Amino acid sequence: MSSVPEEVPCLLMRGGTSKGAYFLADDLPADPAARDELLLRIMGSPDDRQIDGLGGAHPLTSKVAVVSPSSDPDADVDYLFLQVAVDRPEVSDRQNCGNILAGVGPFAVERGLVRAGEDFTSVRIRMVNSGDLATATFPTPGGRVDCTGEARISGVPGTAAAVVIEFPAGAGQLLPTGNARDVIDGVPVTCVDNGMPTVLIAAAELKVTGYETPKDLEEDLALADRLREIRLAAGRLMGLGDVSDTTVPKLTLLAPPREGGAICTRTFIPVRCHTSIGVLGAAGVAAGLRIDGGVGAELAELSPGVDRMRIEHPTGFLDIESSLGTTPDGLPSARRTAVVRTARKIFDGTVFPRAAARPRGGHG
Repeated sequence: MSSVPEEVPCLLMRGGTSKGAYFLADDLPADPAARDELLLRIMGSPDDRQIDGLGGAHPLTSKVAVVSPSSDPDADVDYLFLQVAVDRPEVSDRQNCGNILAGVGPFAVERGLVRAGEDFTSVRIRMVNSGDLATATFPTPGGRVDCTGEARISGVPGTAAAVVIEFPAGAGQLLPTGNARDVIDGVPVTCVDNGMPTVLIAAAELKVTGYETPKDLEEDLALADRLREIRLAAGRLMGLGDVSDTTVPKLTLLAPPREGGAICTRTFIPVRCHTSIGVLGAAGVAAGLRIDGGVGAELAELSPGVDRMRIEHPTGFLDIESSLGTTPDGLPSARRTAVVRTARKIFDGTVFPRAAARPRGGHG
């Protein structure tokens, strides 16, 4: 008899420009293989429509957060992000997600993992995928989460309460290759890791403008082939090994801004083109633009002495604050990154996964 639960408490939330199913770790199987098999059935994968589950038929709406109390003295909760593939029986923990991160603090309060403050609550979060830390601050008037507010982010209709996410100075290496600029297959790139391994490429180097719609870029098969080769090579350069079956590094095409921002972006995650930009992907872009000799430095329009920059993307913009420092050996390092997101509780209840496939057996 299987011990996998067939009725699972779940909170469905929009976090930033993504949507995901949030679970307490104790409500899922402890064994990763059993957990992932259950999540595939919950989300409705593999199926292009995810018609029999919670998924929304797109990588941005097929995401999972698993949250638990943290044993780290610098964190209140642990957050494991899982990307559930839409059309494949695959669950990946190889990356973080900064948009889904926006909902982790409110979820922790909703589930009683963190006691709410009378006006605002700050939740210290350890991102299990990478070990990085973040602090999310959001309104809790009267000691209750309030998702309503006047903050507006591109890619999301209406307004909601602001969730301010701040990342401490990066403990990792901002330039995983040790270089501000590498050349892959004749194309200059900057490989950065400010919470998410990201490869920055000038769009013009790939014979596109960087202003195309995501749909047009996805339909460019020649571009897809070039991006795949660059990503595989970049993965090896960044110390990630063979990335053919992983979702990192992400690739971001850069072009001069057109709407008063610092840069215009098109990000691949890694095959589909993001309809906006991920929080951690934006953190990588923001840091990368400030690196002398990086591919973005000559395209960006930055205000001297100002940490805040506006990153343009297909459905609007994302404002982010970023500043760099220097490591003892003289390499650039992330000093501070902060961003405003919003999150909203959509549904709180019990999810009923589709039945597990019965093993096929012959008749004796």
